[in-house]
Amino acid sequence: MYRNQPNQQVSSHPSTHPVSEPRSRASSHVSRGRSDASGPPGRSDSRRTDSRRPSAATAARRHERERRHPRYWFAERLLLTLSGQRPVHWMLGHALPPAYDQLAELAPGAPLRPVPPDRGIPFVRHCDEFQPRPGVIEAFARIAAGDRLRALAFRLEHCPDRRWRCAAVELGGARA
Repeated sequence: MYRNQPNQQVSSHPSTHPVSEPRSRASSHVSRGRSDASGPPGRSDSRRTDSRRPSAATAARRHERERRHPRYWFAERLLLTLSGQRPVHWMLGHALPPAYDQLAELAPGAPLRPVPPDRGIPFVRHCDEFQPRPGVIEAFARIAAGDRLRALAFRLEHCPDRRWRCAAVELGGARA
């Protein structure tokens, strides 16, 4: 690899050579004239694409777009609070008084805290919602930690100040 030549990009892959400016996949495939690729023209690799599945970039954009929904934002915050990674007062402005009181009672026990050594760090595997009426979201989240899967349900209400607030929390069938 040519690390000391100025104005050239360095690749971490040993079989590639640095180039003075980046090229697209299609132009690099055509200009190199590779005959070992078994993919369609314009592709530099031999992976097969399935037109029924979204590309990795499309799936990543969809995943990021979904993460911006209030249900994901609240699911992440509730997970961090109920796993003991954040204090309850972190939810102070984001929960209505009855829900905050429920969290304050439940959080000291950290019901989503992983049990060492075989448990992983808990994360939100999936989150979905139902809107019984405008301004109300009833959401659920699947919380995974290692091989264990827990359920978290919560209700969000759109308040007059145009902010979403948590109005109720249930964890694994028990009211929080």
